[in-house]
Amino acid sequence: MRKLIAFDDETFDKLKQLGRDRMATIQELADEAFADVLRKHGIPLDLKDALRKSARSASPAEAPAKKNATSNHQGKRKS
Repeated sequence: MRKLIAFDDETFDKLKQLGRDRMATIQELADEAFADVLRKHGIPLDLKDALRKSARSASPAEAPAKKNATSNHQGKRKS
């Protein structure tokens, strides 16, 4: 999909120079920038990223329950 984005001359010149310095195209710079913005706002980039985020959010919820069960179990042994 193609979309147009307008840049002022100074910004575009700086992007072209950055592209030359890093041996990257404007498209590669744009892809990196948009991926960074999405990541900053917690939006998964692809299915793999979404699954990782989902797994991370599920893990902390389960961990305290296991700790409580373990501490209660140990408490019963001492009694």
